[in-house]
Amino acid sequence: MSFAATLGLVALVQIGMPRLFAAPDNSTTAKVALWGGREIVMLTLTSLVAGLATTPYAAFHFHRVTPYGVLANLAAMPVVSAVVMPAGMLGLVAAPFGFDGFFWWLMGVGIDWMILVTEWVASLPGAVGRVTAFGTGTLVLASLGIILLGLLRTPLRWCGAAALVLAAIFAFMTPLPDILISSDGHNVGVRGRDGRLHLMKIAKDSFLIKEWLAADADARQVGDASLTAGVSCDDDGCVVQMADGSFVALTLKPEALADDCSRALLLVTMRQVPTACAATVVNAERLRRQGATALRRTRGGFDVDAVKPKGIDRPWAPASALDTDAESGTLGVRPSAPGAADATPAEADLQAED
Repeated sequence: MSFAATLGLVALVQIGMPRLFAAPDNSTTAKVALWGGREIVMLTLTSLVAGLATTPYAAFHFHRVTPYGVLANLAAMPVVSAVVMPAGMLGLVAAPFGFDGFFWWLMGVGIDWMILVTEWVASLPGAVGRVTAFGTGTLVLASLGIILLGLLRTPLRWCGAAALVLAAIFAFMTPLPDILISSDGHNVGVRGRDGRLHLMKIAKDSFLIKEWLAADADARQVGDASLTAGVSCDDDGCVVQMADGSFVALTLKPEALADDCSRALLLVTMRQVPTACAATVVNAERLRRQGATALRRTRGGFDVDAVKPKGIDRPWAPASALDTDAESGTLGVRPSAPGAADATPAEADLQAED
């Protein structure tokens, strides 16, 4: 983010501020400078450009943008430069002699002002813009645009502006997942008819749910009652409808598998599933190999976006030699098998119940 802000400022100096750096014999520039207008304009422009340059990275990592960042910088940065930083340096110098108390107090006054400004800006309508999660390809395209704008000195630099516009379009066109499954299978988010996530959960994980909501550009809080609206749960598991009316089940006990296999389109369970189960299954073995998973409904099944997709070999997460087609990028909807499903609990499940 710091490199992006620096490149943005380089582009600003090259493209947008030649008049502000005009020679002193320019009477108009001299008059504006006398009244401090040049400094104010420079501070405004640098805050705006630096904020815009870091926006793609803030949106990618934190799923939010701050449209009033310039306003906060204009109100806080003069105090930081004139009070907070000098007081901190003087406090360090005076500390060995025991005269540092006043400087720390002065520094605290400046920090209190910064907090006051941030609270005021955060209370303004629309202070936080929420952005849905988008892919790394879009971020790379935005980075390329910033580099072209910041480094090129020819008219080709405007290709960077085109790249940024395309990146913004791709970011807004990114499809949202229909189903989210945690790596332990204890939390499942399903997009309902209202277009929002509805949660089936058997364990409390506030951080996970906050991240899911943020990536979905959803302003709801973890304790919002609407998160579990439409979700039916009992001791055997939970079930909820997708936007197309199909059911997704989170099965906890072996005796519920037969019913869920026959009714649900997708079944998430840590239990051993009968071979004749008609539902598409996400089980413990799959989650162990690929981690948390996002599914998007397609005509033939589900597109899979996993934390550890098949064939990806990382130093901290080497690819498994046991990868099979079950860990591919799609999940097909299984056709219903003829005959009754064998719902006899496995020996491991009976021991777990004991």
